[in-house]
Amino acid sequence: MSDETKTNPNAWTTGITKIQPNSVRVKGYDIADLMGKVSFGAAVYLILRGEMPSESVGRLMDAILVSSIDHGATPPSALAARTVASTGASLSASVAAGIMSINASHGGAIENCARQLSHIIARCEETGNSLGEVAEAVLAEMKAGGQRMSGFGHRIHSNDPRTARLFELAEAAGATGKHVEAARAVQSVFEASGKKLPINVDGAMGAILADLGFPFETMNGLFMIARTPGLVAHVTEEKQRQKPMRKIDPVDHSYDGPASREIEHRTE
Repeated sequence: MSDETKTNPNAWTTGITKIQPNSVRVKGYDIADLMGKVSFGAAVYLILRGEMPSESVGRLMDAILVSSIDHGATPPSALAARTVASTGASLSASVAAGIMSINASHGGAIENCARQLSHIIARCEETGNSLGEVAEAVLAEMKAGGQRMSGFGHRIHSNDPRTARLFELAEAAGATGKHVEAARAVQSVFEASGKKLPINVDGAMGAILADLGFPFETMNGLFMIARTPGLVAHVTEEKQRQKPMRKIDPVDHSYDGPASREIEHRTE
């Protein structure tokens, strides 16, 4: 017991950030030293996991956050944020409404998929059967019980363009393990049954984050971190371009932003 706890029975401790006059240290690292040297994805990894990631895992974390920065105006979080913004609410209230819409059925597929893949892996270890055999059995049980496998298929994409890139970066970072293998086994079972339900970005994130060792409970939070800039953009656009208290149609809208363009490769 620390001296502070002895003198103050209400004292409590935190292991995240140490604040002293003219000093801010996140998980022991000087924040000023991190600035300009560490990417945002690496900093997110640090504050959630407690250690600095390798350079390749840091790039993977950046990619995970970029992959979910926005998905148009149709997701519940964007619609909620725009609806609240349309009433004249503040930026913070409007974005908070969007964040509050991220739950089990929106964004939560990341955590749900990771848990389901972990269950498949555990069954493999218990039974000694292959991932394919267990995945087939688990999917059959889920179907019989009226449950769905999270992280597979998409309401818009038949081949989610973000999935392959995340797996490519995960392979480069050495961050693919049993959960990614289990996800691919599930996809194979779907294909064999005639269902085209490829791994979507949520499933890829769930499998990769689980293989990186992230606790299930933080995965929905990573989606919130990723989506917040998109929500800020939706709220700002709503206030600038639309009339107050409008009836927002979730489908009947069109895109009028910049045309397709490529990244300019710069050298410093």
